[in-house]
Amino acid sequence: MPVGDSMTIGSAGEHTWRYRMWQHLRDTYGGPFALVGPRETLYDKAMEAPSSYEYADPGFPRAHLAGWGEGWQHMAPLIADAVRAHRADVLLVSLGLIDLGFYTNAEQTAENVRAFVAEARRANPRVRIVVLPVIPNVRATNDAPFAAQVTRFNELLAKAVADLDEPRSPLLLASPPPSYAIDLDTYDGTHPNASGEHKIAAAFADAMHQAWDLGEPYDGPL
Repeated sequence: MPVGDSMTIGSAGEHTWRYRMWQHLRDTYGGPFALVGPRETLYDKAMEAPSSYEYADPGFPRAHLAGWGEGWQHMAPLIADAVRAHRADVLLVSLGLIDLGFYTNAEQTAENVRAFVAEARRANPRVRIVVLPVIPNVRATNDAPFAAQVTRFNELLAKAVADLDEPRSPLLLASPPPSYAIDLDTYDGTHPNASGEHKIAAAFADAMHQAWDLGEPYDGPL
């Protein structure tokens, strides 16, 4: 189940990293899998609302738990029902930028991470979770206090992952894409373009392969 904010739900005209991940798994996994979740929409920027636009590839399983402008504090109350209803066993989570930008400070956001993990495990005690830190974005480049909050949150996120990891329900921190650059991998300083989508998908795919021997290393363009 992909879980995230605007970088995960995507908007009309984007493929999304979810699509890049599905392509990778479809071509390399070698077994059955499904992307699951309670939502299927993209986001319509013109209407400022979720949209039922059709994806370019009709075979793409569109399910996710992502929302434009939603963060850890929004997803923590939703994740148990979503995991239970859709029988999710792996969560791929990209959250944090929205929280720090609009709702909570680094410490509060880290507490919401812990609440999210507890709720996911309440629904599935064996759920596996991969979490991506907050990646480079234009606001962190131009706003020093915000950049400090991002750095602090990523430190607290790493600590939460270390504290909460357990054999029955492993928790994994993906490495930020090493070559990710806002002038090359986003179309507006925040949201990924095609190359950024591939790099985010690669971060999740490579983490699962390296830590759990799940799937193969990412084979898309980087």
